[in-house]
Amino acid sequence: MTDPQEKPHDPDAGTHAAVLDAKGLRALAHPLRLQLVGLLRKHGPSTATRLAERLGVNSGSASYHLRRLGAAGFVEEDAERGNARERWWRSVHQVTWFNDPELAEREPDAALAYLQSVAATYTLRTQRTLNELQTMPRAWRETFDMSDWPLRLTSTEAAALYGELRDVISRYRRDTPEEAAGAPEGAERISVITQLLPEPGEPAAPSGRSGLGEAAGPAAP
Repeated sequence: MTDPQEKPHDPDAGTHAAVLDAKGLRALAHPLRLQLVGLLRKHGPSTATRLAERLGVNSGSASYHLRRLGAAGFVEEDAERGNARERWWRSVHQVTWFNDPELAEREPDAALAYLQSVAATYTLRTQRTLNELQTMPRAWRETFDMSDWPLRLTSTEAAALYGELRDVISRYRRDTPEEAAGAPEGAERISVITQLLPEPGEPAAPSGRSGLGEAAGPAAP
């Protein structure tokens, strides 16, 4: 996870959230570090060797990047699991915020690298679901959706749309260790990825067309 972005006013944010400063932004600008943090948040504590196997990299590289993440405050050693031969790591936070335009202007290269890594992670997550879709139970296949809805809004309207989407999503159970423990039988992880992609200067849809883009609903049974 993947490291999805959360806005600072997210109602579920708090002590489990990391707000990116310049140091944190530069640390997470490396795509492998973003993936390491995502795996620790999703699956819990692990070792460099096990994480390296999941990501298809060598354990030395994973260990190096975990130490860099530790120095930046995103992960820490799990002393309860570690021993003299094996070093375990755990995530310090559950979500990451990056919503500071001034920071993005001060660190444009790191900001772009971080956002590109986030986008790539979302793409990998989507592709993984597609690869597994046909083997999922039908009930879960029918929840799958990928849709594209072109809209023509002002920046104020776009911000309001995001706020409404956030409010709807916040009504549902988060996949945190605390909330997952009380989830009903049959509850599984669901990833909701929102993207508002401004396209300033794009002309309106030609007359006589609805302007709707591609939409892929639930997979056929």
